[in-house]
Amino acid sequence: MPDDRAACDRRKFLHDLAKLPCATLLLGVVGPLETLATETEEGEEYYAMGIQVDRCIGCGLCVQACKTENDVPQEPYFFRTWVEHYEIHDDGSATVESPEGGIHGFPPGDDDRDVLRSFFVPKLCNQCDNPPCVQVCPVGATFKTEDGVVLVDQDYCIGCRYCIQACPYGARYLDPRTKTADKCTFCYHRITKGLLPACVEVCPTQARVFGELGTRSSPLHRMKRQDSLHVLKPSLNTEPKVLYANLDGEVR
Repeated sequence: MPDDRAACDRRKFLHDLAKLPCATLLLGVVGPLETLATETEEGEEYYAMGIQVDRCIGCGLCVQACKTENDVPQEPYFFRTWVEHYEIHDDGSATVESPEGGIHGFPPGDDDRDVLRSFFVPKLCNQCDNPPCVQVCPVGATFKTEDGVVLVDQDYCIGCRYCIQACPYGARYLDPRTKTADKCTFCYHRITKGLLPACVEVCPTQARVFGELGTRSSPLHRMKRQDSLHVLKPSLNTEPKVLYANLDGEVR
């Protein structure tokens, strides 16, 4: 495990990460920019994301923004966030597709009369409060910050893939350029400056909501008052901090 010097290096890593310049988003639709609240009721920041499923239109702008902002490898099978399209049929079966992570949106479907309902579900790292990826990392490269965000220190990561295998949400990948694990960070370099994650900023329907748990002025707090929220795979007790409103029971 890292010694005291390693802990200092980690603090420097977080400090340097917060200074990263934001990539320019060359996208046609940009949502309103909001400033995050800086204090919770306990005086601490604790970040979380809410997703209003009924508002997602599957446009793929969030996936594009994430790739651009975070320099995600351009091959279509590497994503920090992606969108899945669900179709529920009248025989009770469900089909799920996510062509190239939904980065180019979804083509209009056929007039399939056996489809009872269809919807889009954005997915990403769930920033678990009890993260299995942190538990299995043999060198402490994957860790949770004081404000609840799970990050990867690439200087420590040895590319063993244990965290990738341990993640029950399929949210991690091995970066082919660095041979280290990577995933969504809630755009940590942005939120520590009071900005929104790139995927939240560009969403044209405001399907994604970002804020701090326990902060009354947070958009997430207002969303919690209006909707019944759910998490993915609650039986695993990972305590996710990605919360879904209007989530269909077929979503896994």
